[in-house]
Formats: sequence, C-alpha cells, structure tokens
Amino acid sequence: MIAQPTPKGAWRITFLLFLFMLVNFADKIVVGLAGVPIMTEMKLEPEQFGLLGSAFFFLYSISAIAIGFLVNRVPTRWVLLALALIWALAQFPMMGSVSFSTLVICRVVLGAGEGPAGSVAVHAIYKWFPDEKRTLPTAVLSQGSAFGVILAVPALNWVIVNYDWHHAFGVLGVVGLIWVVVWLILGAEGPLVQSTAGADVEPRIPYFQILTSRTFIGCTVATFGAYWALSLGLTWFTPFIVKGLGFSQKDAGWISILPWVFGAVVVLLTGWISQVMVANGFSTRSARGVLGAVPLIVGGSILAAIPYVEAGTWQIALLVTGSGLSGSIYVVCAPMISEFTPVSQRGAVISIYGAIYTLAGILAPAVMGSMIQRASGLLDGYMTGFTINAVVLIASGLLGLSLLWPNTERARLTGRERPQFA
Repeated sequence: MIAQPTPKGAWRITFLLFLFMLVNFADKIVVGLAGVPIMTEMKLEPEQFGLLGSAFFFLYSISAIAIGFLVNRVPTRWVLLALALIWALAQFPMMGSVSFSTLVICRVVLGAGEGPAGSVAVHAIYKWFPDEKRTLPTAVLSQGSAFGVILAVPALNWVIVNYDWHHAFGVLGVVGLIWVVVWLILGAEGPLVQSTAGADVEPRIPYFQILTSRTFIGCTVATFGAYWALSLGLTWFTPFIVKGLGFSQKDAGWISILPWVFGAVVVLLTGWISQVMVANGFSTRSARGVLGAVPLIVGGSILAAIPYVEAGTWQIALLVTGSGLSGSIYVVCAPMISEFTPVSQRGAVISIYGAIYTLAGILAPAVMGSMIQRASGLLDGYMTGFTINAVVLIASGLLGLSLLWPNTERARLTGRERPQFA
C-alpha cells in the first residue's frame, strides 16, 4: 500500500476544528459555572436547576443521529458552519432579563446544535488525513474539549464575578460568531474521499447485529457511566464548591478546571499506553477493553469514599480523581467499535453509540437536583448524589469489563478472522 500525502492546509483545518471543540465545551460548562448566580437571581430550587442542566441533552442524541447520517451526503464544511451559528445565536437571549422557560428553551436548542459536533468534526478531519496519519490530529481534536474548559472557565468566571452571568453568555455568543466568520473564510472540505474500490467486496453486517453485539453494548454501557460523571461535572461541580463547601465564586473559577486538567492527562496517557500495548502484541481486549473499563471501577470506588472524608480539600481531591479516571473509556471505545464495523457503516454506528451514552446527560443532573432538594441538609444531598454516581461508575465498569471483546467480535460477526476494515 502506498501512503497518501497529507494535503496542504490539513493542519490549519485541524486547528480550526480544535477551536470548534473548545467553543463547544465552553458553551457546555457556562451554566454550571454560573449556577449559583443563576439560582440566586431566578430563585430556582435544586430540582429546577437540575432540569436546566438536563435540558441541554433533550435533543442532543436525536440530532447526533440525524446529522450523523446527513454528513454522508452533505459537505461537512457547511454542516459545521450551521452548527456553530446555532450555538452562537442560542446564547444571545440570555443577555437581558430572561425567564426560566426561555433559559430552558435556549439550552435545548444549544444541545441540539452541539449533539453532532464531535462526530462531524472527526468526519471532517478524516477527509484531510489518510488513514495511517489520523491518530495525532484526532488526539488534537479531542483535547479541544479539555482546553475549552481549562481556558474558558477562568475567563468566563472573571466576567461573572466582575459583571454578571448574563454577560458570560453574551461573550460566548460573540466568540461563536467570530469562529463562524473565520471558518467561512478559511474552512474547506477535505480533498480525500474514501475509495470505493473495495466497496463491492466489503462485507456488510446488518445494523441489528452490530448494535446488539456484546462489545457495542459494553461500550455504550461503560461510556454511559463515564458521561454520568461528566454531565454532573458540567452542571453541579461549581455549585457544590460554592454552596456545598463554602468557597467563593472567584475561587471556584480555578478549582473548577482541576477535573478537566486531570482528565486530559488520563485521556492522553490512556491513548499512549493503549497504542504501546497493541504494538507489543497485546490483544485489543486487553489494550482497549480492560484498559478502558478498569479505571471506571477504580474511579467509582474513589467517589464512594467522598462522604467519609472531611469536607473541603479531601472531597475535592477525591471528586477530581474519581471522575477524571472515567475519561479513559472515551479513548478506546470508538477504535473498538471500528474493529468490527465496516467502513461504509462506521459513521452511523459511532453516531448511534454517542447518541445512546449521552442520554446520561439527561438523567444525571436531574437526579442530583432531586437528591439535594429532598435531603435533610444541602451537603447530605450532594453526598447522596455522588454516591449514586459512584454506583453507576462501578456498575458500568464491571459490565464493560465483562462485555468488551473486540478482537473476537470481528470473527463472530463476519466469519473472517481479520476483515479489512479501516
């Protein structure tokens, strides 16, 4: 096989899409960061704030699936432009006096626009890099989410502290529009189109068989647990620091980035260790399945200890470590699914996988809000919510550990030991 050269401009597009994912996660985190001022100004009960956090995910999964199929026919350049424009416009209604209903509707619209973002961005990058050169740009893209939080949280928190939470939404709207303009000028569709030479001989597997395979189910369940922890972090981490532990809003700005810094390290290390293990002859069951699932079990066990340590620094440390370890599963599941999914079906299958596991984003914030509102004390409610998170993580990790067997899934589904899937 002759390696294809990387087209000129590929890394420019990668950087622009890194910024795309940075804005994406900054949009996600702002409600949690401004949680206390929002609840105070709008006189929201914990259950109402939990609903606000969940509202972001109401259409998230549906739009992810729909757009996942759409980008097989429509150029990603224009889809990305439309998504970013939706994000920007959904922020501006919060600039002035706003009702709770309007705030919920805007978050639903924002979630519908952000649901397909990750899968469409990956699809776009793969049109710029040949298969053997995709690992590094994919890693760069994935770090856009972490940097979106690490860089945006201090900046947005400064706006909240020195102005108010309304201005923070306005800043994100302006930043989104700037990205739209830059992408309109510099963005382009990748010139590399997947060759159809082998399409006629490529085995096609019924979607039902793929979606009911044990590895697909294992990936979905395991990542559901990880996303439960992530969505709690997006919505409730900062309110817990401020109202539960008594830190100031100013201090909460730098504390809130700690889980994302630790999570970014976990993601990079997992990717590197997995690649080294595969290169040294380990099966993908070990190098991907076990490596991704075990940290969920360990992380859940760490979260389970939170109610039993002194409130303050130790609870933050356990929360950062326990939730951060769950990031391991994001690195390994898409490659595992790709091991046994034909190239012509891969985009849709990965979109469906993402749509299912992100349903945790609807449940987790609402469950935490309900626990806080029904508890005898505020801190007791948070402890119950984190204990539920621990149980979900441990259960999802154990199920993942028992179900993730990608190296044998290929032969079972295709009758071929090593089908030529890219």
